[in-house]
Amino acid sequence: MADALIDGKPASLEAAAARAAQILVEARLPLVAGLGADVAGTSAAILLAERLRGAYDHMRSDEIFTDLDVVRQAGAMVTTPSVARLRADVLVFIGDDLTEIWPELIDRLAPAEIPPFDLEKSARQLVWIAPPKGAAIEGVSIKRIETANIAVTLAALRARVAGKPVALAGEALEELDAVAAILNKARFGVFVWGPRRLDRLCVEMATGLIIDLNKTTRFTGLPLGTSDNAAGVTQTSGWSTGFPTRTSFGRGYPEHDTWRFDAVRLIESGEADAALWISAYSPSAPQWTREVPLIALVPKETSFAREPAVRIDIGRPGVDHDGADFSREVSALVAREATRRSDAPSTASFLKSIAEQIARNAGQSGEGA
Repeated sequence: MADALIDGKPASLEAAAARAAQILVEARLPLVAGLGADVAGTSAAILLAERLRGAYDHMRSDEIFTDLDVVRQAGAMVTTPSVARLRADVLVFIGDDLTEIWPELIDRLAPAEIPPFDLEKSARQLVWIAPPKGAAIEGVSIKRIETANIAVTLAALRARVAGKPVALAGEALEELDAVAAILNKARFGVFVWGPRRLDRLCVEMATGLIIDLNKTTRFTGLPLGTSDNAAGVTQTSGWSTGFPTRTSFGRGYPEHDTWRFDAVRLIESGEADAALWISAYSPSAPQWTREVPLIALVPKETSFAREPAVRIDIGRPGVDHDGADFSREVSALVAREATRRSDAPSTASFLKSIAEQIARNAGQSGEGA
């Protein structure tokens, strides 16, 4: 049987759902946080937040908005790994964490045979800005730019691509000009980055450089995003409310604010007085320090400094149960069949049990559903 705990003591799923419903209904501002769930789990979580007039946020929202804020303010040109593999004659990697974010990166972007309709075939070139120590790829020559300040390097490179002066001289300028020449001569180039080492200024500079290069050649971007189905949650939130995460239903309709509805801020300030934490993909626990009644939907191996009021050992999408989530490999939502079906409940099924309990209690009290 699946494990459920109430105040650290074994309980049935039904009892756990009833206790969770009680905690959430009694809260002034309940918070759905973590939100590491598949599409069905995310939809159920957003519907529950709406019913409770609560707020919701994803554990990786800071990384989500590293890219998303730039897209909203300045736009972006992006592609998929398959297109990068098939078409790119120049790849520009930015940051030393790319293979940490996506361990299969190098294999997935390995050059493919160019289709017959591509009339020219040239050797791929790889430029790596701020590479990890000892970075090497078999059969590929890497042009490295060592830097401690990625934003400044991207700004200088953007200037040299456009033929504008920069405050550099000697070998540093020669190195930068060599890379600028590679970019300007590319037939189809792709910038690849992740949101962990780069801030929004870096991403905006990279996307601006891509736009500049498209005046004379073809360039695009491949942002790797982050983990815990962050991209899938963002898309599900978008079609559900019109907004990404950090959205609240406190006024009876969805409002989005990246500061006001930051989960950590809401808890630490005392504005949110109960939380539902969801982490179906990884054994992650909340990072806030203030204690509030907590309902945790997490893998069995997750540890907490303080036992949650309600804890459910949840199943992983695509492993314990079927699910749909975002695939970095194809840059789209995909359906995943369970690889080792278990009796661990899905996020969606348990959240629906909570919603049903809330509706039942409301009906019994005469408040309506």
